[in-house]
Amino acid sequence: MKRAFLPMSLAVATALAIATVWSRAQAPSAYNLHEVPAGATLHKVTAAPAKYKGRTALRVEFTEEANKGQPGLDVDMPTFVVIPTKFKNGTIEVEILGRLNGKGLPDARAFVGLAYRILDAGTRFESAYLRPLNGRKTSPPPPRDKRAIQYFAYPDWKFDRLRKEYPDGRYESGADIADDEWTTLKLDIDGEHVRVSINGKEEFALTDTKAAPETGSVGLWVGRGTEGYFANLRITPR
Repeated sequence: MKRAFLPMSLAVATALAIATVWSRAQAPSAYNLHEVPAGATLHKVTAAPAKYKGRTALRVEFTEEANKGQPGLDVDMPTFVVIPTKFKNGTIEVEILGRLNGKGLPDARAFVGLAYRILDAGTRFESAYLRPLNGRKTSPPPPRDKRAIQYFAYPDWKFDRLRKEYPDGRYESGADIADDEWTTLKLDIDGEHVRVSINGKEEFALTDTKAAPETGSVGLWVGRGTEGYFANLRITPR
């Protein structure tokens, strides 16, 4: 009896150990963003703690040097705070707010979002970002009302090429958002699929993204002319 019990005990212990390791591997990483996370790097942006509209958050904007770039040509670029994590598939969720800072072109839309699978010092990544001033809450005219969420893959597939080659607008979508208000943005990512939810409601889904799935970092992304705020980032690899 004792001989039979010992192997069974070892098997149970091994299974529990494996389950513990798996649980840790899948545990989410949470960042309150009350300050720049340890080990984070800034790519053409500044980042500083700020209190805004009831939240303590990280305020992210272009650097002055980045603002000197050629407007209209430096869109959908690696302008983000890179969080030191390893992410390929899973979910990323953050509280986010975008507002104009007066340093963009007249067609600036308070661009703010998330980058993921950031590789090779920011030379490759994917992103889903918001154009809050195109949100349905602001009653924009067509076709802007269908351009509040944008997917792109850097460097080859920026919004302008996607819009030109796919005039059906499959890589962007409308959403119930507005500028200068807090929004919960959630990305569910699985291979070449990505689903974008706003305040718990799925607004956009893609099944044919434009980059091979690879493990990389996650970034807090802003575009030109934007003062972006980020709070309560949660990254859950799968």
